[in-house]
Amino acid sequence: MESRRRFLASVVAVGVPAGLLVLLPSAQVRATRPQNPQLPKEEDPNAPKPDPKLMLAANQKEIRKNVEKLYDLASELKAEVEKTDSVHVLSLAMIRKTDEIERLAKEIRSRAKG
Repeated sequence: MESRRRFLASVVAVGVPAGLLVLLPSAQVRATRPQNPQLPKEEDPNAPKPDPKLMLAANQKEIRKNVEKLYDLASELKAEVEKTDSVHVLSLAMIRKTDEIERLAKEIRSRAKG
């Protein structure tokens, strides 16, 4: 029991200072960085602003195209699931289709949010 205590005490005695030494250089690096760096502004106040109606129309076209693709992929996946015994075998093509469906659904959701 005593040897365990000595071992733990030595681990703490060596580990705590080593951990502090690791943290100190990163803290010094953070302290030398400027607090509010001036980022170059990319937007020119005199530049013409894009028409929001045109952007919404393009966004709607993209959403419709993605929904059509999503429907096609879901239909293909449904047909493939019905013809295979997915209890014993999951094909790589099915997994890829589900990944593609998930990616399209996320893209549609992000475009719908605006």
